[in-house]
Amino acid sequence: MIIHKNILACTAALALGAAPLTAAAQDFINILTGGTSGVYYPVGGAMSKIYTDGIPDAKTQVQATKASVENLNLLQQGKGEIGFALGDSVKFAVEGDAEAGFPQPLDKLRGISAIYPNYIQIVATKDSGIETLEDLKGKALSVGAPKSGTELNARAILEAAGMSYDDLGKVEYLPFAESVELMKNRQLDATLQSAGLGVASLKDLSTAVDIKVVAVPAEIAEKLGAPYIAETIPAETYDGQTEDVATVAVINYLVTSSDVSDDLAYQMTKLLYDNLDTLKASHAATAGMDVQNALQGMPAPLHPGAQRYYDEVGVKAE
Repeated sequence: MIIHKNILACTAALALGAAPLTAAAQDFINILTGGTSGVYYPVGGAMSKIYTDGIPDAKTQVQATKASVENLNLLQQGKGEIGFALGDSVKFAVEGDAEAGFPQPLDKLRGISAIYPNYIQIVATKDSGIETLEDLKGKALSVGAPKSGTELNARAILEAAGMSYDDLGKVEYLPFAESVELMKNRQLDATLQSAGLGVASLKDLSTAVDIKVVAVPAEIAEKLGAPYIAETIPAETYDGQTEDVATVAVINYLVTSSDVSDDLAYQMTKLLYDNLDTLKASHAATAGMDVQNALQGMPAPLHPGAQRYYDEVGVKAE
């Protein structure tokens, strides 16, 4: 009996000793997204399911944020494992651009993958009388949260069009959903939203009031140059939008940190492309995702774990 009790005691001690090792081995993945009415959030939700199902003992969390700029700063601070960001925001972060929200270069940022383009979508209420970019002068426009990726896009578009915030009647710094609510209540003339096509906030707006999707001419994209490209918002993307509308787009990226292990970065990258159907089902914006485009214009150094996956599948940087 004494021997039996000793065995039990040893077994219990081993079990207690093993518990912290199991916890330490558990991968925690905080996915930094954006507002709940944007595209980042539902796609982040799909990623959470993919990682939970595909990585043994993984614990995932989807964090709603102010998107690109906040996500990149959180990654630098070690407060996230993977995050969404616009290409121009990543470029500014790597270089260090105080006006864009990065007083110092963020040296821990590492690339995972290009994902889909964000379309600059300027939508006005029909009642506002806004038909062109020029018509925004003297009007009330929401440009996204302060120093968000969307707001950086707004500054760039207006500057390329020979305008600034001083030309507007009023500037609101609001997330997508709040902008839409003000427009429904006739307290705001227009909103600029940098998001995937069919973003929930603008779909909601178009079902509530008559809208005008304002064109951003191709020459604006030419003037801006990379990472901006000329694109089209197809007819019927939103209720009442009967024609194609020219605009510009910026590629979105998934970014991680150098603090994330090579093995975890490898698994996060591989599982994305092993489960593209799940990702594409989360939002129409991801429909064109293709591993062959994963390294397109990557503005941050690639994480070695991601590089390992791309080497396996034969994808090379442009």
